[in-house]
Amino acid sequence: MQAYLDLCQRIVDQGEWVENKRTGKRCLTVINADLEYRVDKNEFPMITTRKSFYKSAIAEFLGYIRGYDNAADFRKLGTKTWDANANLNDDWLNNPHRKGEDDMGRVYGIQGRSWAKAGGGTIDQLKKVVDNLTNGIDDRAEIITFYNPGEFHMGCLRPCMHTHNFSLLGDTLHLTSFQRSCDVPLGLNFNQIQVYTFLALMAQITGKKPGIAYHKIVNAHIYEDQLELMKEVQLKREPFPSPKLIINPKIKTLEDLETWVTMDDFTVEGYQCHEAIKYPFAV
Repeated sequence: MQAYLDLCQRIVDQGEWVENKRTGKRCLTVINADLEYRVDKNEFPMITTRKSFYKSAIAEFLGYIRGYDNAADFRKLGTKTWDANANLNDDWLNNPHRKGEDDMGRVYGIQGRSWAKAGGGTIDQLKKVVDNLTNGIDDRAEIITFYNPGEFHMGCLRPCMHTHNFSLLGDTLHLTSFQRSCDVPLGLNFNQIQVYTFLALMAQITGKKPGIAYHKIVNAHIYEDQLELMKEVQLKREPFPSPKLIINPKIKTLEDLETWVTMDDFTVEGYQCHEAIKYPFAV
């Protein structure tokens, strides 16, 4: 929690203004931010200086694990995060690769589970990593990436948090996740929850001990219409202790994650927080 607040303060103190053409807003921006999450100590990184939520973030990442490419499937899991990108993006609506309502195209989970090979066929990146780690193998390339420039035109959105690199030291599993761009007041806690949960789940289904999740952000920013709330409200609040994430211990395999797991298999204990802050969202 303190690392998150330190990053917010760093942006306020050291950030430079950058014009963002997509949103038409300015962003106060720093380059290169590094966060760590102690999965080994079950210090779940839910923000406590404002009310935060976790189920939608976990539901979205579970959809990636399953390779979903349709917003309706994400809604069934309990998140509406892909509704707008699939159905309200004019460029995507007019894209000949779009299959119809709720179709997202070849983004995120599709790349992770069905990366297209030259000459035909696909690569299941996630299964390769799970199989290796289960067998105690770390070939220094236990990598899952959603970033495929050759297929950007076939999807509704380029990935922001795009690559996850697992490392095995003895029987302890670590994760380094890379994110190209991050809306710190709103989006970051969503991403923190996903990075933490991905390591916790992968350790559980491969029979390893969870270690530390390292989260590297290239462009970390606060939008101009979010800045006052950050400075005058959130940064003046004292954080509460980190809560704990409880994952159903019956989840043992990748197949479990692909089939029967729901949001009822995840609970948070000991979450205390301040009141919600209604940060503007940049579309």
